[in-house]
Amino acid sequence: MTVNTLHIPTEDGQADAIAAFPDDGERHPGVLMYADAFGIRPVIREMARELAGHGYYVLVPNFFYREGPTPVVELPEYIGEEARPALIGRLMPLIQAHTAERTVRDADAYLSSLTARPEVADGPVGVTGYCIGGLLAMRTAAAHPGRVAAAAAFHGPVGADGPGLFDGLTARVHLGHAASDLTPEALAELNKELDAAGVDHTSEIYPGTVHGFTMSDTDAYSAAGLKLHWDRLLPLLDGALHHG
Repeated sequence: MTVNTLHIPTEDGQADAIAAFPDDGERHPGVLMYADAFGIRPVIREMARELAGHGYYVLVPNFFYREGPTPVVELPEYIGEEARPALIGRLMPLIQAHTAERTVRDADAYLSSLTARPEVADGPVGVTGYCIGGLLAMRTAAAHPGRVAAAAAFHGPVGADGPGLFDGLTARVHLGHAASDLTPEALAELNKELDAAGVDHTSEIYPGTVHGFTMSDTDAYSAAGLKLHWDRLLPLLDGALHHG
């Protein structure tokens, strides 16, 4: 497995990124992975490596590149109760500044860079994201229906843009929600909106999880939640990118 650092030119500058892919000389379907707001760090590298091990070229951009290269905010090795409030305080203005318009403009650059890589197979790509990255993944898939065949979001605020977000979606979608983020009633409402927009989707609450459950370097981590995430993500990508 190769993990390297790239720089992606965008309309507003240059985004640093990491890429993980099998070093077998073959071309593999591309997947754009959006980290959570804490950004690229060892746990994200590990997740990119693991996904690449299933036969994908995985690109993870630093979507806060306008603030500087990774790490945009210095992180402790473990993000627990003591560290979290100050980190969120630093990151909240960056999240709010990262508008839908900015997301879509950047996504165009990320997807163009991904599909131009010699290691990436022709055809559509997948997009996945965590926390705020889940919303970015959905915005990307909706804005680029012809290029994105599968989109997943885990504990992402996917309802933040309103139901109009789903209208552009042609990708197969999986949404894995934290139990602390969504009531069963809110889930039913969200799934009704997805149905109304004609989206081919699965969308469920992961039992006993709190927001951020996929991230093993935080106090939100759930081993069962992370495993369920892989059990849902891998068949979604395989079905849409290898056989779709």
